[in-house]
Amino acid sequence: AQRYEVPLVLAPTGMPAPWIASRAELDAGALEALWPLAPRIVLLGAADTDLADLPALRRICLSRGAALESMDLGAACRTWNVLAQEDRAVVALLFP
Repeated sequence: AQRYEVPLVLAPTGMPAPWIASRAELDAGALEALWPLAPRIVLLGAADTDLADLPALRRICLSRGAALESMDLGAACRTWNVLAQEDRAVVALLFP
């Protein structure tokens, strides 16, 4: 098993990719990396639960036709596995 200690994007179309350096960098610009993947569901999984800017991020995702769901890191990984196996257009933003 591979262990990651930096934020990453997980998509069914490829391997996990390093993304931004920290949770503090998650903003509209950071979400630009997602749109070429055409997600309909964006899972935000974080070891910490400080998601004060979640409403703004949710609006950005909705404007692109994607639902944003936040949960703890383990739940996000499990949910991503189920949705990816169902061939759903899902991307996970993981913050270990």
